[in-house]
Amino acid sequence: MGFVLLILGVALWWAAHLFKRVMPQQRAAMGSAGKGAVALALVVAILLMIFGYRMTDTIFVWAPPTFLVHVNNLLVLFAFYLMSPAGTKGRLLNKVRHPMLGGFKLWAFAHLLVNGDLASIILFGGLLAWAVVEVITINRSEPDWTPGEAGTYGKDVMFFVASIVLLGIVGYIHGLVGPSPFGS
Repeated sequence: MGFVLLILGVALWWAAHLFKRVMPQQRAAMGSAGKGAVALALVVAILLMIFGYRMTDTIFVWAPPTFLVHVNNLLVLFAFYLMSPAGTKGRLLNKVRHPMLGGFKLWAFAHLLVNGDLASIILFGGLLAWAVVEVITINRSEPDWTPGEAGTYGKDVMFFVASIVLLGIVGYIHGLVGPSPFGS
């Protein structure tokens, strides 16, 4: 049952995010109510993924070496930075078209490195695949893109420091509800 919920959650995540791009007329016809429907679908998707992931039996596919914990943490730090407002307010990421989706892909990839069980492969692999498809879909539907005005290096530093703090907070909470991302 856990695997079914997990797969349904990942599928609903895909559907809710791609709805606007795949079915633009239907989404436009929903007007403002469409935002609420998509938000509700995303909440349900997240809940299905959480409960499905926690309910699955552990089926190991591969055993990640322990040093990958440190690689994971470094990649997640950079993922947090990419997902920060640095893409629009800083200078370093100004010419990156999809910094948030890039950060999401990096986060999912990092989690694939340290989790060798089937449920993790379905969850993080499914989310990584979604982010790749999302970038392709956006680029095809909106091929013309011009970066905004570049921000400052000071903002880059500020968002990177905030990313370090966020990594510590998220890592602490992660350790309370599951395995510690900082190793034992």
